[in-house]
Amino acid sequence: MTTENPAVEVVSATPAARTPSRRYMARRDAIIASAIREMNRHGVRGMTLGDVAARLDLVPTGVIYYFRNKEDLAAAAFERSIGRIQELAEVAREHPTERERVQVFIDLFILLQQRIELGEAEPLAVFNDVRALNSESVNQAFVALFRTVRSLLDRRENRTRADLNGRAHLLINALTFVSAWIYTWRVEDYPRIGQRIASILLDGIPRGGNVPGVRFLDLQPSGDEVDEGSAEHFLRAATQLINDEGYHGASVDRISSKLNVTKGAFYHYNATKDDLVVACFQRTFDVLWRAIDAAESGGDDGLEIMHSLLQAVVQLQVGPAPLLRTSALSTVPEEIRDDLMFRLRQISIRLGSMLCDGIADGSIRPLDASITAQILTAGINAASELTWWQPGETPETGARLFVDAMVRGVIHP
Repeated sequence: MTTENPAVEVVSATPAARTPSRRYMARRDAIIASAIREMNRHGVRGMTLGDVAARLDLVPTGVIYYFRNKEDLAAAAFERSIGRIQELAEVAREHPTERERVQVFIDLFILLQQRIELGEAEPLAVFNDVRALNSESVNQAFVALFRTVRSLLDRRENRTRADLNGRAHLLINALTFVSAWIYTWRVEDYPRIGQRIASILLDGIPRGGNVPGVRFLDLQPSGDEVDEGSAEHFLRAATQLINDEGYHGASVDRISSKLNVTKGAFYHYNATKDDLVVACFQRTFDVLWRAIDAAESGGDDGLEIMHSLLQAVVQLQVGPAPLLRTSALSTVPEEIRDDLMFRLRQISIRLGSMLCDGIADGSIRPLDASITAQILTAGINAASELTWWQPGETPETGARLFVDAMVRGVIHP
């Protein structure tokens, strides 16, 4: 795969081979904006050049004139959005203290979301499928963004590289996940929401400095359910592939190949791929409800319950049996999306209720429970990629450091 910028390749391939005109660049920008909307709705694999062109009253060849193929267009769309967030982080980096830098980054990001909702700026690409594209130029751009965001945090003697990476990973994912839920609020309230997001990410959820230890929660099904060839074994493999490749990338052939089974074995458990996605989400919901019930069954207070819950689920995410990323909902067919979204909201509402219990018993400080629940959900999602950002660290230590950031905030000592 080439490491050159796809946009440069296309410009150099234009008939005149000269600096593109303002009209050319305006049309190219419009195509990228159309592609971002299609990617956010259907994922990279589900986006078609025909749908991108139709939004602009073009024929598909009109798009190909600017981008040779769908992959080049998707790469340009991701790079555009990554670059916009990078600009916000670079502005924030100029501020003197860690708290100010993170605060400004959050404020600028929410202001951008407000401008997007008002139609004053084009949407950002959702990064759910960024790994599925497997573009070296996009990966390099995202790593550059990650490093810039990480530079907002102070390097201290007691903060390992894995710790800083986990905090930066949480900060990026908490903000990019905002588009999944902020639209339910009035656009006039976005600055207020930004203040509450900053409070949660900066100072965490405990009331006071003490954070209790965690209880072990057994979330695994019984041993006979995870034997090779079992439904649980099948769903684990499918979940990992969907997390990596998105809905459209996880074909029946690829799932069967990953498990080294025939298509017949696939259809033994699921009539269609949609049935498989629903089954993967059902497994994920079952595990989350099992974690909630187990955490609440013996907890001392709301903070200990939430801490134990997060540790158990994040530990699962970095192990061999991860949960399906709820961000996968953005690319599943619309006919099954609404029901799955409803069931996810039930869990988010329950997390908010658990936070309210902690506020009532005094272990959790007064905060916006509904927004905190969304940030914790984003963290649980992000945990499935922790091993990518914490090379050389044991999964157990990486999970503990990440949960510390979720509970105590990204700038805790």
